[in-house]
Amino acid sequence: MPQGLLPYKYEEEKKPAGMASLAGLPLYLDLAHALGLPKSIERHLTLRPSQGWTDAQMVLSLVLLALAGGDCVDDLKVLEGDEGFCRILEHIDPKDSSRWRAETSRTVPSPSSVFRYLAAFRTEDVSVQGTASVPQSAALTGFGRINQDLAAAVQRQTPSSIATLDIDATLVATQKKEALFCYEGYTAYQTLNVFWAEPELVLHTEFRDGNVPANYDLLRTFTEALDALPESVARVRLRSDAAGYAHDLLAYCETGAHERFGRIEFAISAPVTEAFKNEVRTVTAWKPLGRTREWADVCFVPNALAHTKNGQPYRYLAIREPLSQPVLPGMELPFPTIDHQGTQYKLHALVSNMDWAGERLIPFAYERCGKSEEAHAILKDDLAGGTLPSGSFGENAAWWWINVIAFNLNAAMKKFALGPSWAAKRMKAVRFAVINLPGRIIDHARQLVIRLVRNHPSFALLVSARQRIKGLIPVPSG
Repeated sequence: MPQGLLPYKYEEEKKPAGMASLAGLPLYLDLAHALGLPKSIERHLTLRPSQGWTDAQMVLSLVLLALAGGDCVDDLKVLEGDEGFCRILEHIDPKDSSRWRAETSRTVPSPSSVFRYLAAFRTEDVSVQGTASVPQSAALTGFGRINQDLAAAVQRQTPSSIATLDIDATLVATQKKEALFCYEGYTAYQTLNVFWAEPELVLHTEFRDGNVPANYDLLRTFTEALDALPESVARVRLRSDAAGYAHDLLAYCETGAHERFGRIEFAISAPVTEAFKNEVRTVTAWKPLGRTREWADVCFVPNALAHTKNGQPYRYLAIREPLSQPVLPGMELPFPTIDHQGTQYKLHALVSNMDWAGERLIPFAYERCGKSEEAHAILKDDLAGGTLPSGSFGENAAWWWINVIAFNLNAAMKKFALGPSWAAKRMKAVRFAVINLPGRIIDHARQLVIRLVRNHPSFALLVSARQRIKGLIPVPSG
């Protein structure tokens, strides 16, 4: 009886055939070992000290799952069902029989064992609607140290003395009944991320309840990110949207309160208040910015700083752009506007302690909107950060951290192994040309060989990528 409409049918192999559908995924294990990721996981997570799957096996299985396109814990069954990939994994990282009471045939952890592992990250704090707090778990701090080691490994390969840090928050919508309502009116969690622009890595992240404002306890999160920077970084610049407009944060940067970095330059969007608009209306010296926009320095001191002689005199800039269509009565726009001499403008405010000309400073500040916000989309949509596995805050926070590590590992893969032409490509392209490749696994001359079909265009890419990864490991002297 035909299986379907067209003249073909599906059959299962009757015996092991050594086929893999993820023949390119082991490349990420190559890179992970070259950057010291498994050792870092074992050093900073000690939840599996003696029996069963190790911490590195647990975390790396979920990292590989996210990279391969899985978006839930149950998708580990698909990895386990890939006979060829499991054979590769067993060859690269054989299980330590002394850690098992009984023999196991699995190569990757089962979904049930992963859920038990994630449960170790649960927090004792209870989330309450209307109360802003960030539940803490001692186990979660290990992920921050792992990510710090990963960032340091990337920095060693491509050193940068300057770190431009972009702070931005994103909402992760969810139907979990334990989640709280966010400011947009739906249940969600919120993550506050610090993106390091030069190597394009997520340097630090904090998983929060959805009802927590983006600027809540922002200075603490920022100082944690500063502490995560490698030692070779000497200078820091900060960019943020208006959520980063917190006077304690601005003062911390301007006064050089950080012992290591001293004064930190910043360019942060400021709220457009009526007082600010009134000052903008007095400006006459507007300068061109691109084809339609104009900018000007504005003599403005917010009320929060005016009542104290210790307030810092920051630099405020206004950026205006004429609206292509008039605003009709009763129309609400998603951005602030101003009427000036019969013309309606879109208005944006920027606060900074930098002396750059506006033609240089404003584009620098707007660059934040590119890569850091793209990182949110990759984490939530391309990877599995947007599909949370549990109703437990701590388990979801661990899941988010694992996806951050997967994001950074993929960023390192494009930078170090795949080459400059891959820098702007998303996970869809990487999976199509690198990860989701069919291959046959064979033993030949005491070596495990992954054999692709003849003349496959990705073969040369995989071989050259492995050679570049090998070059990341320093050759012993002598």
